[in-house]
Amino acid sequence: MRLRDSITDTGPRDAGLVVVSGSHGGLYPASLASDAGLRAVVFNDAGRGLDDAGISGVMALDKVAMAAAAVDCMSARIGDASDALAHGRISALNRGAGALGVTVGMTVRKALALLAGAPMPSGKLPPYQEARTTCIPRPGGEAIFLLDSASMVGPEHVGKIVVTGSHGGLIGGDPKRALKAAARIAVFNDAGLGPDEIGAARLSALEGQSLAAVTLAASSARIGDARSAYESGIISRANEPARRLGARVGLRLRNWLAEIA
Repeated sequence: MRLRDSITDTGPRDAGLVVVSGSHGGLYPASLASDAGLRAVVFNDAGRGLDDAGISGVMALDKVAMAAAAVDCMSARIGDASDALAHGRISALNRGAGALGVTVGMTVRKALALLAGAPMPSGKLPPYQEARTTCIPRPGGEAIFLLDSASMVGPEHVGKIVVTGSHGGLIGGDPKRALKAAARIAVFNDAGLGPDEIGAARLSALEGQSLAAVTLAASSARIGDARSAYESGIISRANEPARRLGARVGLRLRNWLAEIA
């Protein structure tokens, strides 16, 4: 068994192992788990959210016979695999995990004992085609970058508006991993907020860098889908730099960005 605060940290050294990940259980994390050749995987359900996007990858892994489950976002801090191991309780599972005896409400520790007996998957999911698009909310306005994962943020986004599909929790509680570049505005999914509102923890870290950031209610936008965030997301939390730009709880993201972009 191995703990990975982010599924993006997995690699060939994890092949054949059961991994507890702090990542949400959407399609992109599932594709990374599959590509790494894991035996089985446990994610965070990220509040499930719009269209059950927070567990869509858990279910998709049945296509390649990989046992997978997710923990209730209120039982363990998203982005923190150790917390999932210590306190997580299973909220969702696919057929492969169910066949091994994993059940809803079970502790992660007990589930891991069962997942250790999982057969190796029959194949791998097709590579997930992450969306990297831009939009301009009004003629002559500023470009808005739509990135399905915050892992795609780079130097080219310094000073820009970045809408991500990622959760707003700090990976492993590390403020240095809040954002890879100093964007002007950063947007995340609140992943159901979770204990101590961990799903919005990046906002405070970015406020310390004087960067504006907001989270969107998981029920209003599909986690892992930046286009969904832009089109239907509703602000659930905003840090002080964002509030100075007019962000407020309950405001549609698209409307706010149209005013300032």
